[in-house]
Amino acid sequence: MAKLQTSFVCAECGASYGKWAGRCDACGAWNSIHEEAGISAGPATKSLGKAKGRAVALSTLSGEDEPPPRRTSGIGEFDRVLGGGLVDASAVLIGGDPGIGKSTILLQAVAGFAASGAKAVYVSGEEASAQVRMRAQRLGLSEAPVLLAAETNLRDILTTLDAERPDLVVIDSIQTMWADHVESAPGSVAQVRATAHELVSFAKRRGLSVVLVGHVTKEGQIAGPRVVEHMVDTVLYFEGERGHQFRILRAVKNRFGPADEIGVFEMTGAGLREVTNPSALFLGEREAKVPGSAVFAGIEGTRPVLVEFQALVAHSPLGTPRRAVIGWDSSRLSMILAVLEARCGISFAAQDVYLNVAGGLRIGETAADLAAAMALVSALTGQPLAHDAIHFGEISLSGAIRPVAQAEARLKEAEKLGFTRAFLPQRIKRDSESGMKLHESVDLPGLLSDVFGTVADTPRPAARDIAGG
Repeated sequence: MAKLQTSFVCAECGASYGKWAGRCDACGAWNSIHEEAGISAGPATKSLGKAKGRAVALSTLSGEDEPPPRRTSGIGEFDRVLGGGLVDASAVLIGGDPGIGKSTILLQAVAGFAASGAKAVYVSGEEASAQVRMRAQRLGLSEAPVLLAAETNLRDILTTLDAERPDLVVIDSIQTMWADHVESAPGSVAQVRATAHELVSFAKRRGLSVVLVGHVTKEGQIAGPRVVEHMVDTVLYFEGERGHQFRILRAVKNRFGPADEIGVFEMTGAGLREVTNPSALFLGEREAKVPGSAVFAGIEGTRPVLVEFQALVAHSPLGTPRRAVIGWDSSRLSMILAVLEARCGISFAAQDVYLNVAGGLRIGETAADLAAAMALVSALTGQPLAHDAIHFGEISLSGAIRPVAQAEARLKEAEKLGFTRAFLPQRIKRDSESGMKLHESVDLPGLLSDVFGTVADTPRPAARDIAGG
């Protein structure tokens, strides 16, 4: 008879241990390791036995398959992130901070899918049906043909879906679901893994689309085992500051479309409203002739987006100056400061440095190096940058400005919004000529010398001098 093996699993990251410990070595969480019921484990040589399986049909790579049909919700930004719409027999996982608007955007999207003819079911494990109806009434969706249920028992949910045969089902959330054949508490690693596997398998067999809502940890990652992200076809993150009206829906995995695509929404009293021109929105409140402000022309997925980098440099009374950054990689900021000091002779040693990406957007491109460097030097010297200029380029450790992809798309978006100048790397290949005035540079010291003059060892001017500037 196969022997039962007992394992101890971390509820935060899914790491498995042979015995209990107070702290998880993988993620560092305390009191997160729980005992889980063992599974049957037999000798590896007897796992399959001598019974033969059926032959699997093989095909060549030269076959031509039509693209899968998609269902659209009528919300352009939501459909864009999905790659053009929702594919049948697919699984989507969406995560985000509490209160960021996950349930709101999904209720709006489900109502849109239902309005287009899809049979949609919304299963809530966190709220009662009356609470969901109140949200639908606030959003003006009371008459939407969406079927509603408040249930957490996976067996009952699958039985209901098998009888109703919907085209789309939303599970809010996967951490509240529980399977009666798994001997652990709801929300544990074993329960999340088992319920997600059953739901995804059911969706593939029945040809319906399933959308799973996932909680996130304090680090911003979807809670539970990472294997859930591998099970699904698409992983979306809903980002944004709770005190800010902008929300970013970002795809980090998509088997049916481009990854890193974003959709921009604005939180209003009547729900989330899509923003069709995010560049104009992010730059709408930008002030003119303010030191430390630089516009970065970035690419998010397939869309060019212009955002403002804001830098502030202040004298530090501390022995170790502060380095604070919001919306960008802090390690990247440290590298830029080191390059400015080592290659350009500009020291921030006794200064507190603050860097912020306006609008709540998080930038992951290395092409933002140049915009960050220009904003930092502008804040240090008190000299504002040109209000009608954009910046993009990757900075190497030697101080060289390296070319980046899709330069033409960045320039076209900036020109459309009224920008007339661009500071960028020297391009090797040009697909088209831009109507903007281009300042192409090969290294950072030369560019800073052209824009700011001699800035090495320049003391930071007083606040009254900057204001009078």
